[in-house]
Amino acid sequence: MTKRYLTIIIFILSCLTVMAGQQKRFTLMGFGDSITEGGEGFESYLYALWERLFSAGYDFDFIGPHESECRIGKLANCGFRGKNAEYLDRITDSIYQAYPADYVLIHAGHNYYAHQEPVARIIKSYHSIIHKMQQVNPHVHILLSTVVESGKLPKYSYIPQLNHAIVSLVKDLHSTQVTLVDMNANFDWHTMTIADKVHPNSVGRNYMGEVWFKAIKSLLKKPVYHFDVKKIGYKRLRNGEQLEAHVFLPHGKSSHSAICWFFAGGWKYGTPLQFYRECSYFADKGMVAVTFDYRIACKDSTTAEDAVEDCKDAIRWLRTNTSFFNIKPYRIAVAGASAGGSMAALLGCIDPQSTENLSRPDLLILEYPTLQLSENKLRPQMPPMVMLIGTKDEFTPIDRAKQYVNKIKELGNDCTLHTFEKRHHPIFYYRKPLTDDYTNVLEIIDAFLKKYQFTK
Repeated sequence: MTKRYLTIIIFILSCLTVMAGQQKRFTLMGFGDSITEGGEGFESYLYALWERLFSAGYDFDFIGPHESECRIGKLANCGFRGKNAEYLDRITDSIYQAYPADYVLIHAGHNYYAHQEPVARIIKSYHSIIHKMQQVNPHVHILLSTVVESGKLPKYSYIPQLNHAIVSLVKDLHSTQVTLVDMNANFDWHTMTIADKVHPNSVGRNYMGEVWFKAIKSLLKKPVYHFDVKKIGYKRLRNGEQLEAHVFLPHGKSSHSAICWFFAGGWKYGTPLQFYRECSYFADKGMVAVTFDYRIACKDSTTAEDAVEDCKDAIRWLRTNTSFFNIKPYRIAVAGASAGGSMAALLGCIDPQSTENLSRPDLLILEYPTLQLSENKLRPQMPPMVMLIGTKDEFTPIDRAKQYVNKIKELGNDCTLHTFEKRHHPIFYYRKPLTDDYTNVLEIIDAFLKKYQFTK
C-alpha cells in the first residue's frame, strides 16, 4: 500500500469517526486572574486539566494571549494576574474575538476587598462577559465556576456570598450553553493553597483540574483515542515520591516483546504522556509498551545526569520484572525522542559485560536525538538501532547525524538512518494535529521491530 493511499484511508477514517459521534478537536480558554495564569512560586491549574484530557484520549488546544510554565513547557491561557471581574469584562470583546474558544472556563472573583461590597458588580460583569462571548460565537459553551475560598481574611470574606450569587445567576440564565461548575464545594484552603492562603498548591491544582475535567467531559462526545494504561512505581526518590512507569499491556497470555519510551524536553520539560499513542498502537500489536517518567529540571530541579540515572533504573526495573509482565528475555526495545533519544543512545553504549548490563537495551529507536551524551562513548557490540531525524534539525545537524551513524557502523554495529526532508526538531508535534510524518514514523519503527522479530 502506497503512502498516498494510506493517507487517504486515514483521512476517511477520521471523517467517519466524527460522523459516528466521536469528539472532534476543540479549543479551551481559561479566563480569570492569577489562579488561571499562574505566577512566581505557583502554577496554573491548567496542566492538571491538560493531563486529564490528554490521558482520556481527547484532541484539543488551550488558547489565549498568555502562556504559563508547566512540565510540558507552556500552556496558553487568558489569566490576568491581579485583575478583577470588571477588568475581564472590559477586555472580553477584544480578547474573545482574537481567541474564540469552543469552551471557556471562567474562574474570577478575587482581587476585591470585602469593604467594597463587590458581589453585585462581579455578577453584573459575569452577565456582560457571557453576553459578549455569545455575540462573538453563538456556539460557545461557557463553564462558570464558583470561586475557591481563601484564608486571607477579612479581605475575601465576601466569597461565600458571591458563590451563592453565581449559582443563582446560572440558574436564572436558563441556558444550555452556560454550565455551573461548583469548584468551591470541596476546596479546603487549609490544605490546598500555598503560604499566601489564596493560590492553589499541587493538591489544589489537581483538585481544580479534576473538577474542570469532569464538567467538560460531561459536555463532550466520545474521545478520539482510548488509552488502557496502568501506572506502576518503578523508583522511589529521597523525598518519598515515586517515579512511574505508564504500562500498556497486550491481550493474550503468550510471551511478548517490550518497547519503552523516554520523552523529549531538554531535561527541563516533558511528560510520559507524549508516547501514549505509540504505546497504545504497539500494545495492540502484541507488545508490552511502557513510557517512563523521569526527573526534569522544571519540576525537580535536577540535571541531565539525574535523568540518565532514572532511565538506567527504569530499564533495570523492567528487565528484573520480565516474568511479571511476561516479557521474552532479550526482547526490550528502548526508544526516546530528543533528550530522551540521547539517553536511550547512552544506554545503548553500555558494555554488555559490565555491572550495568541490566540497563542495556536489546534494540534502539532514536527519534531526533540530541546525541551529546553518547557521542564519545560509542563502542562495538551496541544494540541494533534506527535513527529518525529531520534534515533541518536545529539541535543535531544532519551532517552530524550522518557522521554519528557512520561511526557506529565502523565499529561493527547495525544502524539505519531515516531522514525527513525539510523537517525540523521535532519531526512532528504530539500536541498539535498529527501529520503524515507521524504515520511515517510509526511505519519505520514497525518495520524495524519486525526485522528483528519483536513483532509479527
